[in-house]
Amino acid sequence: MRKADTLTPAYFERLYSDASDPWNFATSPYEQSKYDATLAALGDQPIERALEVGCSIGVLTRMLAARCGRLTATEVSKIAIEQARKRCVDQPNVAFQLVNSIGDPVLGPFDLIVLSEVVYYWDDAELVRAGHMIRSQARIGGYILLVHWLGETDYPKSGDDAVEGLHRLIGDQVVVEKADRTADYRLDLWRWDAPNLA
Repeated sequence: MRKADTLTPAYFERLYSDASDPWNFATSPYEQSKYDATLAALGDQPIERALEVGCSIGVLTRMLAARCGRLTATEVSKIAIEQARKRCVDQPNVAFQLVNSIGDPVLGPFDLIVLSEVVYYWDDAELVRAGHMIRSQARIGGYILLVHWLGETDYPKSGDDAVEGLHRLIGDQVVVEKADRTADYRLDLWRWDAPNLA
């Protein structure tokens, strides 16, 4: 079966119009366990500025906000980002930004860039844009945290292909701090080891 091209904002808008939480982020024990592992991977180092790409309805966003001085959360779906804003209404350190693609400008640089369950939505061209974004927005010594499901999808990439494809593009500029796998997902933590190009 041919894999799809990068999934468009309209694809996600349809999903969220059909179900307010299409992946059960707010209620799934699996998701909660994965969020716990995601936060644990960050250790206890201070995070002044963070970027969460593809914040969905803001479940992980709210958890990240407690760890960050400032958090920028982006999303392509208007419906989802409105839910995220409501979920984080009492978190003044969170700024939300509606985007069309990973190539849209964000105001960095960032000590942490979170790519949780998003990279496999992108085709090769969008993956290159993601590499450019990281190069321009990652602060030296900062971290890129990736978490991706390993099951079969009809997305442009599998979880492994997504993470390995991005690593091929920027791997010479990162140090792999963590590469964990469970039966269901992989969690990768990279430290950015090059000056950003902004």
